[in-house]
Amino acid sequence: MLKFFSITLILVSSLFFSQKKIGVDSLNTKDVQEMLGDDYGSIYLYKNKDLSFTKYDSLGNQLGKLMLTFPYKIQSVTNPLNIVMFSENAQEIKFVDQNLNEIQKINLGLNFGFIKAVYAEDLQFAWMIDESNKTLIQYNFRSTSTISSFPFNIDLTSLKDFLVYNNRVYILRESTFEVYSTKSTLLYSTPISNAKKLRRFNNDIWIFGSQSIHKFDGKDLTQIFQNESAKIVDKNNSGFLALIKDKLYLYTK
Repeated sequence: MLKFFSITLILVSSLFFSQKKIGVDSLNTKDVQEMLGDDYGSIYLYKNKDLSFTKYDSLGNQLGKLMLTFPYKIQSVTNPLNIVMFSENAQEIKFVDQNLNEIQKINLGLNFGFIKAVYAEDLQFAWMIDESNKTLIQYNFRSTSTISSFPFNIDLTSLKDFLVYNNRVYILRESTFEVYSTKSTLLYSTPISNAKKLRRFNNDIWIFGSQSIHKFDGKDLTQIFQNESAKIVDKNNSGFLALIKDKLYLYTK
């Protein structure tokens, strides 16, 4: 069933926000596992049920659709010209353009053991956790060469996401956020609920849950957004996005 999908600015917590409602076409948000918003107003929906990844503009018009063979994790849509996705099942990294057309595919199984997670830090380098060889690898996927490799023997149970920044490895599990050195030394650990993904904004690491967003500044973890009615939250340059039932809300000061 197609349901009404709207964007509006409303009151959050005890702070007041200006309010604007923008009507868009009906979209099917049933079975959506992931929702992402880029800085141009486009919305992306990923459904694990049929392995579809669909892009819509701010009016609800479909701009592209990709039907996948295996489950993929979408890293982000911050750069919509070069969207990175990784499939643990297929052991491959896929890059798609702004129309969701494939522009590059890398078969990791040809050169590595079993890659558990991938973080593409830019348009040339990716960090990978090789579970079978217990290593952390920095990989140049343009030249298909390994830049560096570190022994990384940590428990990867319930791993949800990871990224590397300034020689620190940030690990997100279902109920824990952890920071390690590249030598596997645990530097920081804290409980967290309903963890989904990590993203870096400047020097801060943002942790996205189902209903909340936290920010880690290298020392402290601070909650910066929460909506207990949401089932998915995200962020673009306009504010915080929350999918509540069949509607999308944009929160901004």
